[in-house]
Amino acid sequence: MTAFDLVIFDCDGVLVDSEALACVVHAEVLTAHGYEISAEQVHQRFLGRSSREARAEIETEMGRALPDEYTAALKATIDHVFDAQLQPVPHIADALARIAQRVCVASSGTPTRIRSSLATTGLIEGFGPHLFSASQVTNGKPAPDLFLFAAAEMGVPPARCVVIEDSVPGVTGAAAAGMTVFGFHGGAHCHPASAAELRAAGATLTFNDMRQLPGLVTQGAVRSPLLST
Repeated sequence: MTAFDLVIFDCDGVLVDSEALACVVHAEVLTAHGYEISAEQVHQRFLGRSSREARAEIETEMGRALPDEYTAALKATIDHVFDAQLQPVPHIADALARIAQRVCVASSGTPTRIRSSLATTGLIEGFGPHLFSASQVTNGKPAPDLFLFAAAEMGVPPARCVVIEDSVPGVTGAAAAGMTVFGFHGGAHCHPASAAELRAAGATLTFNDMRQLPGLVTQGAVRSPLLST
């Protein structure tokens, strides 16, 4: 019997190589609407978290709500950039084809954004309706709520799930849900310390090439962390 019955994928930075693009867009739009921030600061503070929670934190710091046009401007800019530049994470389509277990998505993005990103990159058919968003739970990552919700909807106990995550909040939430977590650090937004940060947050192992993933899922939780070069 295999170690896992369900593979839960984060979307941004794991299925689609969107995080570097999104950080630049968020920084530019926030700055244009009165909150000066760099793409690197967006990455450090908000990677893996829902836009709802990030916005609430920013508005608390500002002492006022962001302008009404902020949401529309952010969506329009992301749509434009993603339509033109968004790519799947290298080798993810082949990895998905080689994974025998059931799969689903658990993302901090909105349902519309998740579906759009996967459709743009040609990955949507591999997941069907099994797309779960932080907007469906009370608390997003790093809380375990989204992962527990996804597992319940798929009818799989948490202990039989493995989560593929690229962010510290995502790894933290999945580990708190009682799931095995594989930390992926092969996205364009990752840096030399990413693997160590993911392991420190609770990842069982780390890897940077999606061609490794089917074998890792088949092997189950290995005895020692794997750091890919």
